[in-house]
Amino acid sequence: MNVLDDEVESILYIGREISVYKIPPLKANEGHRANDWGDLAQPLWKGRLRITEKSNVAALLFEDAQTGELFARAEYDPLKPSVEAVLDSSRYFVIRVEDAGKKAYIGMGFAERTDSFDFNVALQDYTKRYKASLNPPSPASETSSPHVPTGPKKDYSLKEGQTFSISIPGRSHKSASGANLFGSASGGSGSAGGGGIPLLPPPPSAPRKR
Repeated sequence: MNVLDDEVESILYIGREISVYKIPPLKANEGHRANDWGDLAQPLWKGRLRITEKSNVAALLFEDAQTGELFARAEYDPLKPSVEAVLDSSRYFVIRVEDAGKKAYIGMGFAERTDSFDFNVALQDYTKRYKASLNPPSPASETSSPHVPTGPKKDYSLKEGQTFSISIPGRSHKSASGANLFGSASGGSGSAGGGGIPLLPPPPSAPRKR
């Protein structure tokens, strides 16, 4: 098998010292409490906890701190969280573990509050990335700019036969108002005072009036 084809396993968190407890059944309409687990100084098991991620799937691994032997494994699904905080402490949690379709609940405790805080942060970061992977941005939203208007473009070109007036600096108001885009006079008369083009004399072949 090509090593490059193997999925890379990332380590999201390592708890050097955690304790596992056997917990009583949950009472109806009540949350878990660490004080109900008996003597917290006498856990069922002690070891380390690793949170790993492979192929976008996270898992909680309870391992022997010396040999690495696996004690329990719990997959973490952000949509169906397998980790629940207790009501009376920030250092203790209830973990749902599954094996061959069978479910069991165990209590877990950290020696320090800073360890439980880092544990929560690791799960929250993974949850954000997991949910983002379910709704990736579309290519259109990545290329389009939100500052560019998307309305229809307006046509400012002149239509056939359409003209508009302009003002030419240095000309009198009367002459400027009569000039169109092509510089021709708007007046139709041939008078010289009006600034129009003089009429040409009739051609020589035309009969003279008597």
